Amino acid sequence: MAMEVQLYLNSGTRIGKGWLLNRHFQFFLSDRKAAHSATLSMSSRRPTVSRRRLTVPPPVVAEANKTTVMAENPVRIVAIVGEGSISPLKSTPWEEVMLHTAKRLKWIDEGYEMHVFADSFCNVTHQDTESIQIISEADILIVVAVTSKDSVLWIQSHCENIQNIICFESAAELVNKLGGLSFPSETKGNVLENFFGNSQLLEKRKKSEEVVQTVFEAWDRRNSDDIRFCLLVIINAYIKPVPILKNLRSKGFSTLNCMVKNCGRQILNCLMDANCRKALQCLNQCSPVDQVCNYRCIASYESPNLEAFSLCVLQKHNCLDLDAKVPDKPYVQPIERFRGKELCHEMAEDLFVGWLGSLRWSWRVVAGQNPAYDQFPCQYQLFYRGKARGSFWYEPVFMVKTLEGKMVWRRRRYRVKRGKTAGTFLFSVLDNGVVSNEFWSIVDVCDDLSWGLFHYNGAARAAGQSYTGAVLVSRDGAYPENDHKKERVVAALEKCGIKEWELFAVDNSSCSDPPLGIPDGSTLHSVIQV
Repeated sequence: MAMEVQLYLNSGTRIGKGWLLNRHFQFFLSDRKAAHSATLSMSSRRPTVSRRRLTVPPPVVAEANKTTVMAENPVRIVAIVGEGSISPLKSTPWEEVMLHTAKRLKWIDEGYEMHVFADSFCNVTHQDTESIQIISEADILIVVAVTSKDSVLWIQSHCENIQNIICFESAAELVNKLGGLSFPSETKGNVLENFFGNSQLLEKRKKSEEVVQTVFEAWDRRNSDDIRFCLLVIINAYIKPVPILKNLRSKGFSTLNCMVKNCGRQILNCLMDANCRKALQCLNQCSPVDQVCNYRCIASYESPNLEAFSLCVLQKHNCLDLDAKVPDKPYVQPIERFRGKELCHEMAEDLFVGWLGSLRWSWRVVAGQNPAYDQFPCQYQLFYRGKARGSFWYEPVFMVKTLEGKMVWRRRRYRVKRGKTAGTFLFSVLDNGVVSNEFWSIVDVCDDLSWGLFHYNGAARAAGQSYTGAVLVSRDGAYPENDHKKERVVAALEKCGIKEWELFAVDNSSCSDPPLGIPDGSTLHSVIQV
């Protein structure tokens, strides 16, 4: 019996304290259409902001990467948001959310130029002609929470020539448009079929259906990564290719041929294994861009056969012909001094080791920026020096509630090497069959070790994924209560380009019997006393 197997990769990110890269792929045993998925790296540039408009200037690039090449053909994006409107992202004003989105877009491409306007601009009698020109010449217009009748009329009359318009939580009179084709404001999924009828080319209709469904599903997940992802999907479909999206597409027959030729045994073993088969069936029910759904499938049904499958298909034979590099932006400077002394490599390693020795763990994760993985409760970090001279290891331990309702513990093991600068490190791990490499920085640690913030850039080359992020840790998994410490945490997050409202809290309330412990012969602190 012939069987077609399609692989699509989901977006890569870390699980806060568990720090798991979602290098997992979706295995489809049907003819289901592929959708885009992207790695959403974080921005930390601070743009110049006017009262009603934002123009993101070229970022200040890290010392090691001063040369920045601007895109020859910039992508012009405009966002119009309802005056005073509040987002579901911890009640942050939509205007602030979109300003932050604008500067984070620069990490993907220097040529993405995004301007943000409050819709009160539409009601000003004597409007700035320069601003009107910026809006009218936009490649993409995103309208958020605009309900004022006057604002709606202004948008209808001044933005009719913009080819790509997408409206969220706005007046129903506003019409969305993609590639010059209009459709109703709340269009989702296959509703487009009724609109296009038979008058449009089938492929164009299918493309629009896929883009619309992907965009609305991403927006409904209500986080800053997916808001930016919405824009990337539209750019990729209608303006110019976005490499991190294009890189994640299946290569069709060549992929299938590579899999069958090189990994036939692994495919059969997976299909014959109950857990591996359940993982495939589970993934088939997820949207390819729903990281929460996809990773729950993997974490629920982990098995050696599933790992062997991915090791063969991706890591050994690269059947999807993918590639990815560790991002060089943002470059976050590590902490320079601790307890009044200049940081050295030994001291930096000790900061990672943290509370281990006094407690059974180094750190517990308080919160992380990733919406998919910080859902997992009870995240522990274990850092320690190995038996071999100069060796250093990191093991995250975290809990997963499987799709069958069971609570299970998971654990990974990373090799850690020192970076060139004290406070920076190179991590590597074989996780679910795929190797990932990461660059970590210790952003800040309080002198009393009550909290710390670690930043990372990483890539799973064989999975075609790159990613960035940060994790906030503390002794007991609780957020610092002292006002001064809170201010310092916010300042550390700003260094990473992260707003406090982007963080997702980890549930550390019920964490009985975690499988902690480190290998015999391991050593802990070298110069710091805890």
